[in-house]
Amino acid sequence: MPLLVQLAQRLLLMCGVVFGVMTIMFVLSRVLPASPAELMLGGRPSLEMIKNVEAELGLDQPLPNQYIRFISEAVRGDVGNSLLTQRPVLTEVRERLGATFELTTLAIVLVLLIGLPIGILSAVRQNSVLDNAARTVAVAGVAIPSFILAMSLQILFYGVLGWLPLQGRVDASIALDNPIKSVTGLFLVDSLLTGNWEGFSNAAAHIVLPLVTLTILLLSTVTRITRNMMIEVLREEYIRTAFAYGLPKRAIYYRYALKATLIPILTVVGLTYGQLLGGAVVVEHVFDWPGLGSFLVSSIAQNDYPASLGATLFLAGIYLLVNLIVDLLYAVADPRLRTA
Repeated sequence: MPLLVQLAQRLLLMCGVVFGVMTIMFVLSRVLPASPAELMLGGRPSLEMIKNVEAELGLDQPLPNQYIRFISEAVRGDVGNSLLTQRPVLTEVRERLGATFELTTLAIVLVLLIGLPIGILSAVRQNSVLDNAARTVAVAGVAIPSFILAMSLQILFYGVLGWLPLQGRVDASIALDNPIKSVTGLFLVDSLLTGNWEGFSNAAAHIVLPLVTLTILLLSTVTRITRNMMIEVLREEYIRTAFAYGLPKRAIYYRYALKATLIPILTVVGLTYGQLLGGAVVVEHVFDWPGLGSFLVSSIAQNDYPASLGATLFLAGIYLLVNLIVDLLYAVADPRLRTA
């Protein structure tokens, strides 16, 4: 029952935050020196063109009426059509969500599978060769700019070795001759479900370089957090008591010590995952990955006002949803929080 109460409280809080985000976006769009109509038209539009667009968008009405219309349409999921494609913004976002979700989810899974064991071993073998090497790699992962890492991988694996494709999600030949039928929006999953093995191998080859780039960039953070928290936990009295009782070291490290570090690790992973779902902008741009980040950047660069507004609202909702899931996982990781 307390968990359901917490869920209801979080949902109410999330709705309030979304409402606040929509209000802030409305205010910012109206206090800018240039009106949304001028931003949409770009260049030097005539006064008549501006008035026509303002009438179409309802910008010639009083501000309270504009605000009510903006909120009501946003709640219904209607944020207008993209100026570039003339399609509903939510349709554009939904088609690109699969690409970002597939890339970022695989990256997070790899980071956890690799980063947690390395962090634990570094803490257990503190100041050893393994620990020093892990810390060096972690610092390098934080220091290297993402675009430098991405382009270096492109030069090595595409330009020098010729092993992997340069950009995109699939080859043009696959998209034309043997397209992957959309079921979930995830190319790797859809190709397996439909038995398209050629499409699966091609999509897997294309995702390797952006996936490796994101994994290297995120691995350093998870490794350092795990190492530092494990060092603190291993100094606790109950861990020393477990060693004194002769419990297996593997059980002590993974069942007791790691469990005590899950709260900060969940926080870091959850926040990072929420940000990535908003689009790993640099990585998506370098690898021409058709995700949310590249869509939002292109919308802003080309003054596609409805698309940038709708994508921002959608990403805010995604980020809040991820935070809600992380809050609920806190109670799973630490039962004491269920009755706190």
